[in-house]
Amino acid sequence: QAQLVESGGGLVQAGDSLRLSCAASGRTLSSYAMGWFRQAPGKEREFVAAINRSGGSTEYADSVKGRFTISRDSTKSTVYLQMNSLKPEDTAAYYCAARIRPGGRSVYYEISSYDLWGLGTQVTVSS
Repeated sequence: QAQLVESGGGLVQAGDSLRLSCAASGRTLSSYAMGWFRQAPGKEREFVAAINRSGGSTEYADSVKGRFTISRDSTKSTVYLQMNSLKPEDTAAYYCAARIRPGGRSVYYEISSYDLWGLGTQVTVSS
């Protein structure tokens, strides 16, 4: 059974940076569009960033545009989320997701578009 595993979360201060990683066990990620989502306590899970299979196309939520960067390393079958200038409102559990089934788009924003999810990594930003 394939699994996604996120890592890199932690407790940081406002203005700091973190890099999250998402790796797969039992499956290579290079064939799939990938996304990062986050969920704060008491709130719904929301889209953060997405990347297409080749890494040549990316999209971001307006709230993170210019501060976060999604990338992928196909040789390591890993997807990254570089988070700079972190704010307290970025505090959430961060989840990576893979689009396994075929589709007609290069990137996906909807939770329902993804087929495989990790268990999440916690990011806490103090003010």
